[in-house]
This record gives sequence, structure tokens and C-alpha cells, in this order.
Amino acid sequence: MFSDYLKSHYDWDTTCAEIASKTGADVERALSRPTGTLTDTDMLALLSPAAAPYLELMARRSRALTEQRFGKTISMFIPMYITNSCTNSCVYCGFNRHNKIKRVILTPEQIEEECRCIKKMGPFENLLIVTGENPAAAGTDYIERALQICRPYFSSLTIEVMPLSTDDYARLTRSGLNGVICFQETYHRERYKVYHPAGMKSDFEWRVNGFDRMGLAGVHKIGMGVLIGLEDWRTDAAMMARHLVYLRKRYWKTRYSVNFPRMRPSESGFQPNVVMSDRELAQVTFAFRIFDPDVDISYSTREEHSFRNNMATLGVTTMSAGSHTEPGGYARADQELAQFDISDATSPAEVAADLSRLGREPVWKDWDRIFDTSLTNSL
Repeated sequence: MFSDYLKSHYDWDTTCAEIASKTGADVERALSRPTGTLTDTDMLALLSPAAAPYLELMARRSRALTEQRFGKTISMFIPMYITNSCTNSCVYCGFNRHNKIKRVILTPEQIEEECRCIKKMGPFENLLIVTGENPAAAGTDYIERALQICRPYFSSLTIEVMPLSTDDYARLTRSGLNGVICFQETYHRERYKVYHPAGMKSDFEWRVNGFDRMGLAGVHKIGMGVLIGLEDWRTDAAMMARHLVYLRKRYWKTRYSVNFPRMRPSESGFQPNVVMSDRELAQVTFAFRIFDPDVDISYSTREEHSFRNNMATLGVTTMSAGSHTEPGGYARADQELAQFDISDATSPAEVAADLSRLGREPVWKDWDRIFDTSLTNSL
């Protein structure tokens, strides 16, 4: 499991020091390597402060690699929050169990109503189902029922829920699940507990090893992410890159995506410990594209509309649009229930039009249910 591998191979403080020690010569060496041959040391150089003067060169290479692998397409998705009930105490999250907000668990009828409302907004076929983490009130049975309700409306279903067992991931895959997104938040083992003091999410090992369980269960696509605002973003990004390499070697049939969400205001009132600029977010995006040309890079509506447009031509391959972060938000918006504030409230139609003007093709459907049968039969 990755927790043991991480403990035996990498140290947080050592990695911080290695990144800080990189020079322009190290960055140039990394950028001179042929595609697919970059090392861990090269990735540290691309994430380092020394890479800042090379941002334009990195952008050009990132764009070329993205178009070579993905063409000029942007895959579109939309999140559906079905419950904000949560037993965790994450200090930065609006769903923190101590926050005095109304808790909602959507009924099957309400979930279906959300599906119908989303289909009226745009031709979405990729749905992300999101929950708080409350295994007793909204556990695997509830998630499976939500998948069954949503399946007739969407071709591809991804979940962002509490980490599950291998058996539960396999069960949900048989019920129509295509992908799982899980944010490790931070790879700083010692500081992790500070941000997640209670609840299931307080267990660092259970969470970080969840990706192995997804791979063992045959999940088609695994999404990874670190929350920018907790610890040093360069070190967290480096650790996630190492995690990605680890997973690719062991679960090579699986597709992977990465995400670097910057912390947004929420009911928690938590102030970020680290602030990442747009240039720095661009740097980490380019670094991942150069390091792993095959990985999907996803931007959500946490980011400003104009910045997302700029990055759509330089390395990003997946975007959300028209998002609500509160349960039932598409049928009847209630910001009081939201997990966090979004930055880009642009409609799906406007997002698609902007992408088209930029020479990018919005792709609403990149998966078909017929593939589910063949994948399930091969497990």
C-alpha cells in the first residue's frame, strides 16, 4: 500500500529542501529530456522556484503535448451534490459537522429531479456525484442507489465520496460506476491530523491507501488531488506526482486525472496557510503535463472564468461548468447548504461558446455504456 511506500521512500522536509535547491540548469535539463523519460528529480525542478523564469517555455511544451495526446478537446462534466451530511471535522470545509448549517440527504425523487434539471442546462453526459462523509446515513447502499437513478440520464458516472473498501468499489463498479475522485488534501503525514482532527477522514493511512483499493477493484478512472492552501504546494504536488507514478506501475489499465483546487471561502471561515498565484497554478499544471503527457488535468469552477479560458489552450483537458455545491442546488438553489463558494458562475452554454472561440471543442460525451459491460466482464 502507498502509505508504507511513502514512509519508506520519501520524507516531507527532505523533499522541501530538494525542491528549494534546484537551479535553472536543473530546469533546463528537465525540459531537454525526451517525452516520457522525465525522472522524479526532473519533476522537482519543474515545480521549483527556479522554474519561474521558464514558464513561457513550459507553457509551449505543455500545449504541444496536450494537443498531441488529447487534440484540441475539453471534456465537460458537472457535479451533483446529493448530501452535505458529514461526520468529519475538517477545519477548512463548509460541511464540517460542527458548522451550524442545515443538513440535507436527497431522496431518490430529489436525485432524479436534479438529473432532469442538469439535462436542461446542457448536454452533459459526465456526472460527478458528491457527498459528505457519513457512512451510517449515506453509505454504500445510498451511493449505489444514486448511481442506479442517475445511470439512465448520463453515460459516465464518477463519485467523490468517503474512501471505501475494495469490495465496495467493486460493487459500485458493477452498478455503473466509471470513476472515483478522492482528494488526499495534503501528503504531510504529521500535519494532516491538524486539518482533519476527527471523523473517518482523520485516518491518513485509510485515505491515502484508498487509491490502491480503487485500483484493486478495477475502477476505470481514478482522480487525485491536493488542496492548495494547507501546506507547501510544491511539496504536496511532488508527493502527488510520486503517488501517480506508483499507481501507474501497479494499476496500468486505469486512467488517471489530477486536480489542484485552490481553497475557496466557506462556512468554516478557515484562512489558507498558503496562497498560490495564477502563475504558480499555471506552473504546476505545465509541470504535470510535461511529466506525464497522458494524465487528465481538471479545473473546476473554483477558478476564475478568464483564467480557466487561458489554461484551456495550455494543458487543461477537463472542466466543470454551471456548478452548484449544495445538495439539490439545480432544482432550487440554497447557498446556505453549499460546501464552498464558486468563482466561475458562467453558464454551460457560455463556457462552451468561449471554448469554441478559443479553438477548443467541448466534448460532452467521451464514454458509452457499452464499455461498462466489457469492463465488468473482464474483472
